[in-house]
Amino acid sequence: MHDRIAANRAVLYLRLSRDDANRGESESIQNQRALLREYAARQGFSVADEYVDDGWSGTNFDRPRFQDMLRDMEQHRFDIVLVKDLSRLGRDYIQIGRYLELVFPEQGVRLIAVNDGLDTARADTDMAPFRNVVNEMYARDTSRKIRSALHAKMQEGKFVGNFAPYGYQKDPGDKNHLIPDGHAAQVVRQIFIWAAAGSRPAEIARRLGERGEPPPAVYRCRAHPELNPDCYSKRKEWTAGSVSRILRDTVYLGCIAQGKTDKISFKSKKTREKRPEEWIVVPERHEPLVSVQTFETVQHQRASRRCGRKGTFENLFSGLAFCMDCGKAMSTVGTRKKGSAANLACGAYKLHGASACSNHFIAYESLYRCVLEAVRRYVCLSEEECDALFERLNRRLRLAEREQEAEREREQLEQELARMQRLVAQLYEDRSAGRIGGTNFYPLLERYEQKTAQLQKQRDALQPDAGDAGLRRQQEHLRALIHRYKDIDELTPPLLFELIERIEVGQGTYEKTERGRVKRQKISIAFRFLPEPCEVEWME
Repeated sequence: MHDRIAANRAVLYLRLSRDDANRGESESIQNQRALLREYAARQGFSVADEYVDDGWSGTNFDRPRFQDMLRDMEQHRFDIVLVKDLSRLGRDYIQIGRYLELVFPEQGVRLIAVNDGLDTARADTDMAPFRNVVNEMYARDTSRKIRSALHAKMQEGKFVGNFAPYGYQKDPGDKNHLIPDGHAAQVVRQIFIWAAAGSRPAEIARRLGERGEPPPAVYRCRAHPELNPDCYSKRKEWTAGSVSRILRDTVYLGCIAQGKTDKISFKSKKTREKRPEEWIVVPERHEPLVSVQTFETVQHQRASRRCGRKGTFENLFSGLAFCMDCGKAMSTVGTRKKGSAANLACGAYKLHGASACSNHFIAYESLYRCVLEAVRRYVCLSEEECDALFERLNRRLRLAEREQEAEREREQLEQELARMQRLVAQLYEDRSAGRIGGTNFYPLLERYEQKTAQLQKQRDALQPDAGDAGLRRQQEHLRALIHRYKDIDELTPPLLFELIERIEVGQGTYEKTERGRVKRQKISIAFRFLPEPCEVEWME
């Protein structure tokens, strides 16, 4: 039988995060490699391969070379894994414990952490869990310090993004300060000049394309050659959307708005969007590219355009109608249908073809009639219908209050989980210092771990929700709307934006009926005062 313990095919695992790099040469990849190769030579191990994850956090176990090592381990291509210390393997004590206690032993692989004096082939590995807890506590503390430092910089108005917004660059003397970026800054100024003169975003995008100006994504790639070359293929042309984003960004007034998202946990990559009132906004932090007067003129132009002009065709659904499949805005396109002003088609398909979305559209007049009928149905309510609607809203309010209570319970569970982690860490310290023996240590550890698992299960069962504290005010507002819009003969921009939050248009299907071939289309209309969107099936 093959003796796994006697086997000497070793591999080196080397990892360095950005934070480790700041600690000096002792943590460098070169230092780790030299240390491990010297150790392997002394022990008579043959080095079969090495796996290097440079710039990867220890809390992330989806590191590419770490995963390669696991796959090679399943193929029995080595017998020993050498690391400088356990923190190189990772900084999550639960995950590291799983690899030490289950994954490596099941594959017959021996792990040696040289500086920690840990060798899983020996029986004296009681200190390994304690080291894992300490490593995770270090990662948690580092994450907390980084977040705190970034928050402080944001409050001071220091720019902390990876890349400066289009039109700016980072000050060579102060990376947290923005300065105008020559040519790009002039392009931004020209965009605002055209917009203030009445040009629409689509027209501005066409002009920039004709001038050969690279769009923001391509311009960034040229300014930062170290970026992935694939970014050149993502957005090669200016679009109305990219121009609109520039026109509404207050960064060009010298204002810094940051903290728009935050991470759920230092162990998770997921982020959540924060409400605008939660953003950290600091004015007058860098040189503006446009004057306040020009910026306000552009915003007025955009608002008046949404309200439309008499005597000319205006898309009343601009900013309201979106594709049900991909979520992109519906865009006006030409039509051959007699008596129809335009079609509304998926904007993604219009710009990028079938690779972005399917080719589906709706006649502008059809969407107009559909929305008008829905408004009459859901806004022109009798007193009985109004009372029924308020009862639905009250039920939703009570649900929101229960969800807020669940969020408070979740916070309490998080605090209790943190306390259990501190107890586990203290237990390992007492064990290490000889203040507690094995007779008491293992039962206590098992109890703490069971309690931790129970708390995590309770926490995961709770789904936090921000709730809707403004529902009572919505009821009062709805009563006023119902009295104001008793009889609706036509749709207007103020009416639409007051009543409707979003319209989604699905892909139509054609059917043969007694009156010939008809098109059946699904449309979703989200009224601002209703708990859920209204699903409408339109036929033409």
